[in-house]
Amino acid sequence: MQSRTPPGAEPDPTRAGLDSRLSAELASVVAGARRRAVRDGDRQIDTAHLLHSLLETDPEVRAVFENGAQVVRLLGYLVQRSIGYGLQWQGTVEDSGAVPVVAAHKDHKDHKEAGWSPAAVSAMDVALERAEVRGDPRALGMDLLAGLTADPECRAVEVLGRAGVDVEVLLRRVEAGCRQYAAGGHGFAGGHSSAG
Repeated sequence: MQSRTPPGAEPDPTRAGLDSRLSAELASVVAGARRRAVRDGDRQIDTAHLLHSLLETDPEVRAVFENGAQVVRLLGYLVQRSIGYGLQWQGTVEDSGAVPVVAAHKDHKDHKEAGWSPAAVSAMDVALERAEVRGDPRALGMDLLAGLTADPECRAVEVLGRAGVDVEVLLRRVEAGCRQYAAGGHGFAGGHSSAG
């Protein structure tokens, strides 16, 4: 009997290992990105899938943008993926080459074979490493946002640019929020941060 599971929707044997290193919110983001990739017929989760799911799922990520209008513009571009500019991505693997895939981190191999683009793998590696440096056992949405913006050639950064987001300003706002969090603040600094 043949499996009717569409390609890319197979059970992921390493999913539990990765999810154990993510906050509940970030695990939900990854699950949403996985569903979106399968629904769109994409072979891999890419950085645009992750950005889309982050914006829909994580209020702290939305709060780090300058204003609600910027988030609405971003979501507008991301929703058009299957009918607009994103058509150029169909059937291609996202690998800008700007950030080399880290193969030496044995602890970060949980998502290497899970149908992720090389750029998405690099973004998640950055997120996990940021959590480790902070002494947090689980990566947060803000860590992944920082990882997505670390590769200037990835699809997520392309979408940010199309929506008029200054990535350097965004990174400063993310870092300001992370410093507040590490200092014991209640959540990340949001859209009213003085950074940027």
